[in-house]
Amino acid sequence: MGIFKIPLTPVPQSFSIVLGGVHYALNLHWSAAEQMQFWVVDIADAETREPIITGIPLVTGCDLLAQFEYLGFNGKLIAYVSGSDECPGFDNLGGAGNLFFVTEDDADGAA
Repeated sequence: MGIFKIPLTPVPQSFSIVLGGVHYALNLHWSAAEQMQFWVVDIADAETREPIITGIPLVTGCDLLAQFEYLGFNGKLIAYVSGSDECPGFDNLGGAGNLFFVTEDDADGAA
């Protein structure tokens, strides 16, 4: 199993990254809806910037891509907060709150 930690900081951000051998563009932003605040990730094609999936909340305890298996992602996207089962907060993303890409093989997820 390969585990790749996606490098993040606690600010809204957009960047290109290779996950499971595929080049994507990720956009992370903070959603401050009524009584709910959470990080959201959008995934797009890195070359065309055409959206693939938008509005995935970073919740812990599940594969964020599981419901999108039909899109053929080469791994799982997992949010994790050290020492907690809560979702990553605004100030801890990239610190205690992280996002991992997990593959079934021994690759690091980035190749």
